[in-house]
Amino acid sequence: MTIPLAPRTARAIDLAIGEHTDGPVFLAADGRRLDRHGAGRIVRKTARRAGIAKAVTPHTLRHADPRTTMRYDRARGSLDRHATYIVAAYLAGAAR
Repeated sequence: MTIPLAPRTARAIDLAIGEHTDGPVFLAADGRRLDRHGAGRIVRKTARRAGIAKAVTPHTLRHADPRTTMRYDRARGSLDRHATYIVAAYLAGAAR
């Protein structure tokens, strides 16, 4: 499955990868490969810091309102409301 990445997110991944052509992209604090449990902890912590009271999981970020999904199907260039863009915008604001 392909999902859209905000340009800032794509750039951050490109910088993290550097010249590496193999191995994990995301690492846990101890240097090992980030597993799904670690990713879940990061997403939950970020959601709490954003003031989101609802339970948020990595899978939650893959879902969209069916009405917006239909709009994406008609206008794929307008993805700025996709969950990845929203999270990237939040993180960009938090970094300031």
